[in-house]
Amino acid sequence: MLQFDVITLFPRMFDALTEAGVIGRARERRLYELVAWNPRDFAANAYRTVDDRPYGGGPGMVMMAEPLEKAITAAWQRQRSSGVTKPRVLHLTPQGTLLDEKVVTRLAAEPGLVMLAGRYEGVDERVVSRVVDEEISIGDYVLSGGELAAMVLMDCIVRRLPGALGDAESAVQDSFVDGLLDHPHYTRPELYEGMTVPAVLLSGNHAEIARWRLQQALGRTWRRRPDLLAKRGLSAVERALLEEFKKDVTSDA
Repeated sequence: MLQFDVITLFPRMFDALTEAGVIGRARERRLYELVAWNPRDFAANAYRTVDDRPYGGGPGMVMMAEPLEKAITAAWQRQRSSGVTKPRVLHLTPQGTLLDEKVVTRLAAEPGLVMLAGRYEGVDERVVSRVVDEEISIGDYVLSGGELAAMVLMDCIVRRLPGALGDAESAVQDSFVDGLLDHPHYTRPELYEGMTVPAVLLSGNHAEIARWRLQQALGRTWRRRPDLLAKRGLSAVERALLEEFKKDVTSDA
């Protein structure tokens, strides 16, 4: 069973993730375990202080190293007692490696992850230097804290676990798994507000449907995220499909 531990000032935030939907069902099936640790429980004074003013001045407060490191150590030791040889400690921060499908795939192979969700202006750099293995960012923007980033990472990983999704093909066909955006989807009714479902999807020809879906994924990625195509590269068949898509777009215009 995959082990998650999260260091957070707001443990109840994770109820929204773990008590509903795919992630909630995966927890009920005991595909993973999540334990939240509040650094206030490891504070050195009766006021449960976990932050202080930054050296050098400036706005806001900085989370203190000692309560964070003690909480991380407790989480690390819990995972060790659960059989995880060396839990990987992650810090969710805008300064980290940008999360993408390759990073998700790599982290999903870990048996246990300890995630530090910081708050305020950040955390004391010394705790990062001492106990954090890797820093992860979910995008180039600022959140109020690392909790949402930790939940995004958990969601990405848990849905990859065998048995988490009702259809095992769903995870394989999702956007970004093959480096492309997803193709368009349609369901009943066949006619909606004068708009029809593409004929190929009604044909029953699985080879032609697969071809259409790949072409649509290539075309959508070309139009919306050309940077993904540049990074991924295309086979000869894919290049031909994309060129055909471009010609169709030009003729329609």
